[in-house]
This record gives sequence, structure tokens and C-alpha cells, in this order.
Amino acid sequence: MELSEVIALYMDAWRESDRALRQQLLERVWAEDATYTDPTAHVIGRQEFVDHIGRFFEQFPGASFELTSGIDAHHGKLRFTWRMLLADRTVFVEGIDFGELSPDGRLHRIVGFFGPPAPKP
Repeated sequence: MELSEVIALYMDAWRESDRALRQQLLERVWAEDATYTDPTAHVIGRQEFVDHIGRFFEQFPGASFELTSGIDAHHGKLRFTWRMLLADRTVFVEGIDFGELSPDGRLHRIVGFFGPPAPKP
């Protein structure tokens, strides 16, 4: 599967409130033992990640994410930017994800950051 399709399906999972459909999406692109880390969470494994996204929908009903950049990739590593939209389509936060692919091309690790980098002291 092309990397652009992997990331598109990953982003689709962040827009899918139906647990079963979200599970199906992530089975295609998320390694069984993959990790997801952002300022609010660290989850290990596909099932925990499916549940983590479900908690996101409980906290922000109708919210979604969209890709806001191309995907930079080399040596099995990647990065891209995104924004989170509330149900009324206003931007809540923007961020950047850094990732790593497993040997089979699925996502093995995502580390996300919210907002712009901190200013230089």
C-alpha cells in the first residue's frame, strides 16, 4: 500500500465514530503492537488505540481531523501536519505527527505534538 493511502486511512480512523468501522480501518494500517503518543496520552496496541479514538469522540462529538500538508518520508520515518475541527468546522488545534513504519508498511509509532513549537528562550 502506498504511504499516502496509509495516512489517508489513518486520518479516516480519526473521523470514524463507529467503533467497528474504525477497527476495520486500523487493521489495514496500524500494526498490532504500535504505539500512539501525544501530550494527553500514550497507548500501546491496536485495540487500545481504537478505544482511545472512541474516547476522543466522547469528548468532542462530531469533531474530525484533516491533513494539512504533504507527507515527508525517508528510511521508514514520516511526518505530516493536521488540524482538528470541531463539529461546527472551526479549528480547535493544529499539530504535527512524526511516525515510523513497520516492515510490512503499517504504522508502528506515531508521536504527535499540538500547536507550534515553543519559542526559543
